[in-house]
Amino acid sequence: MSEAAQQFYAVIQAIPEGRLCSYGDIAKLAGLPGQARRVGKLLSQTPSNTQLPWFRVINAQGKISFPIGSDGYQRQLEALIREGSADVSGKVYWRQRRWPD
Repeated sequence: MSEAAQQFYAVIQAIPEGRLCSYGDIAKLAGLPGQARRVGKLLSQTPSNTQLPWFRVINAQGKISFPIGSDGYQRQLEALIREGSADVSGKVYWRQRRWPD
């Protein structure tokens, strides 16, 4: 695993329960600003049985990046609802739950 991947994973692992972080913020916190797409690519290659809280990562517009209605979208939305970061209509509480403050 590359050093960058390790840094990204460390930041993602640190996102507190019930909070949300953008791909770009993860890159910045990992010391690699401007590498939001790299964070997204890494997460797209993460095994589905991971313990990493990948579902707490959303795009800079405060939305889930998966296509609406896809399996990935539904899995992420359900996880966010369980943590109180979204509601059943699909609204993500980006402003209220953004991390870091």
